[in-house]
Formats: sequence, structure tokens, C-alpha cells
Amino acid sequence: MARPHPNGPKPAQITAGRIGLYAFLVIAALFFLLPLYTMVVTSLKSMDEIRLGQIFALPATLDFSAWATAWSGACMGTVCVGIRSGFWNSVAITLPSVALSVFIGAVNGYALSLWRPRGANLLFGLLMAGGLIPYQIFLYPMVRAMANIDLYNSLAGIILVHVIFGLPLVTLLFRNYFVSVPEELCKAARVDGAGFWRIFFEIMLPIAVPMVVVVSMLQFTGIWNDFLLGLVFAGRDNLPMTVQLNNIVNTTMGERTYNVNMAATILTAIVPLAIYFLSGRWFVRGIAAGAVKG
Repeated sequence: MARPHPNGPKPAQITAGRIGLYAFLVIAALFFLLPLYTMVVTSLKSMDEIRLGQIFALPATLDFSAWATAWSGACMGTVCVGIRSGFWNSVAITLPSVALSVFIGAVNGYALSLWRPRGANLLFGLLMAGGLIPYQIFLYPMVRAMANIDLYNSLAGIILVHVIFGLPLVTLLFRNYFVSVPEELCKAARVDGAGFWRIFFEIMLPIAVPMVVVVSMLQFTGIWNDFLLGLVFAGRDNLPMTVQLNNIVNTTMGERTYNVNMAATILTAIVPLAIYFLSGRWFVRGIAAGAVKG
């Protein structure tokens, strides 16, 4: 039998620390996965099975009728149209909010890190101070301001609110990413005749693609999962999915259909989950790049 090379990799040793680490990881995974498992299996059961009280048992037969009801037939009070309209409302709110906040935040971070206009440090400090104040404090002033400019209870109004509240964090992330870019790069571009916008679009933005992915995912998740701002500013015709989910779950007319509630919850959460699973590699890469550059 060939002996292992003395300079080869040593076999992993089982230590108390390693056992504790794996035990913690298993417990943490169960802590997050057990509720998801419960929701999935409950959504696939009939109400007769649910009444048996065996919440961890697998369904006897797969029943997807609760998913169809949650999508197009669940009741919010006396209106039974499902969560489908909330999905499209969330898409209409989230996509432009993410695009605008990422673009404006990237421009702000670029200007504050490399061009440094007069009062840049003061502006950056005010942005960060505003980002640290709980946004619930601004609700009433924002409602009054939106009403005065005829944007309250409108799609444009809720998009503007999300952009405003997202700018401090987005600006901070881009500013910390751009600040380590050598100034000589911009100076050389200026010598070649490039201006503010040409440098931004042709040099800085391509460099910052990993950070664009990170910021977009953070903004998308935060806006999609938002409840309070959507409830206050969106208006009845533009209620996002989270608000409609709350209305479905809290409807007390008739029997409480737990399988439909669980299906509606999963439908609400499936979009940000899918984005994280599909873009996780880019997210980790952007976080690592930001940690090195920031």
C-alpha cells in the first residue's frame, strides 16, 4: 500500500471545535429551513389533512389547488381575486425603484468619491445621517409632501418614496467602492477630453458591475419585502404583494384556509429567493470586492 506523501494534505482531524462548528451550522440550517418545510408541506395538503394536526408529516397526496386559489381566488375581505394583482403591482413598484435608486446612487457615489464638488463632505454626512434615522419618523411629513404634489396614493409616489429612502445606503456603498479607484485614471481620461458623464459610463460603471449587482439585490429585496411604505403610499389600486398577503391571511370570513395562506406566503417570497439563488455567486463576488476596496 502506497504511503501518503509527507508533503501532501493532512487528513482532517476531528476536534471539539470542529464538532461544535458543524453542530451550530446544522442547528442554524434547521432553524431557517424548518419553517420553510412546514409552509411547503402545509400548502400541499388538503384542509382535512391539516385538521389532523400533523404539521411535519408529508402530504398523503400532492394537492396544488391551494396554490391556484392563492394566486387567483384567495379572498381579501369580500374581494376574491387572489394575490396575482399584488404580484404585478410589486413588479411595477420594484423594477423602476431599483433602477432609479441604483443609477442615482452610483452617480452620487462617483461624484462624492472622485470629483469632490464644494460641500461634498457635508452632503455625504447629511445623506448618512438621514439614512440612520428610522424612516417611520418621516411618514407623516412625507404623506403631507406627497399630497401637496399630487403623488400620494399613486404608483409614481411609492416609487419616489422607495428611491428617496434607498439613496443613503446605495450612495454609501458606491462611494466606498469608487473611492479606491486611482485618481490618475480619471485625470488621464480628462486629458483625453472625457467629461463627467463619459468617464462615468465608459470607465467607472463597468468597473463597478459587481457592486451594481450587490446594490440591486439589496434594493430589490428591501423594496419587494416592504410592507409599511406600500401600505401608506401606494394607494388601493397599487398595493404590493406583501400588503395583499396580509389582507388574505387576516381575512376572517368563513374557514381559515391554512394551505392557501401558506401558498400565498411562498408565492410572495419566491421571487427574492430565486434572485438570491440564481445570483448568489455575483453577490458574494461584489461583497468581497467591496470589502477589499472600501
